[in-house]
Amino acid sequence: MLRFFKKRNQEPENTLKKIPQHIAFICDGNRRWAEMRGLPPLEGHKAGISNFENMVDWFIGRGVSTMTFYLFSTENWNRSEEEVNFLMDLFCTELEKNIKHATEKNLRYRVIGTRERLPKRLAALCDKLEKESAENTGGTIAFALNYGGQDEIVRAVNAAIEDGQPVTKESFETYLDTGELLPVDLMVRTSNECRISNFLLWKLAYAELLFIPEHWPDLIRDEKLWQRVLMEYQTRDRRFGGGKKKNYSGKQK
Repeated sequence: MLRFFKKRNQEPENTLKKIPQHIAFICDGNRRWAEMRGLPPLEGHKAGISNFENMVDWFIGRGVSTMTFYLFSTENWNRSEEEVNFLMDLFCTELEKNIKHATEKNLRYRVIGTRERLPKRLAALCDKLEKESAENTGGTIAFALNYGGQDEIVRAVNAAIEDGQPVTKESFETYLDTGELLPVDLMVRTSNECRISNFLLWKLAYAELLFIPEHWPDLIRDEKLWQRVLMEYQTRDRRFGGGKKKNYSGKQK
């Protein structure tokens, strides 16, 4: 079901009965956030990474085991050269911080997408971050960087063809960038945009979708919004293609 947050009384955290194991975020609205405040658009991208580690720690601390962030799509190369270069430098700075964060919090980091067009320094940092955090067990954080869902599937199909073996749903997943990640339980997109924009097409198969009006820099900074995300998940009835169970009287359980 597609919905925005409904106004409801804030409930205590100990009422949470269902915790999504994998939350995926489409981080939208950085430039709009900046423009609303009379700031240069690129300042919104800086705001969009501030408090990142605190947000991750909060969700992981409440039982979420995997978080994926859509940072840069295969289509984002069509943006201005100034913005693309700014983002590449910003990602380098953030990944260097994440290496330290991974060690301190026992987190495993993954970078999904192709690295063919990434600057050499950024590609090297992706490799280093993954290598140095590979054995960590406290949770998994994935960055979708130069990533597109269709591109991921096409590359996986070609890899399977090259191997020359029939595939099942389970074996095909091993060819995907996201193969080892859990299926997405909840996808959150900010900034009033109601589409998935070529994001995690395989892993979103049975995900709950949540579209909220706040821009990404608002969400990443506000613990009350994080709580609302988990509370919204409590309202979802996940059936995975089945119906509600009924007792012999015909009433739904």
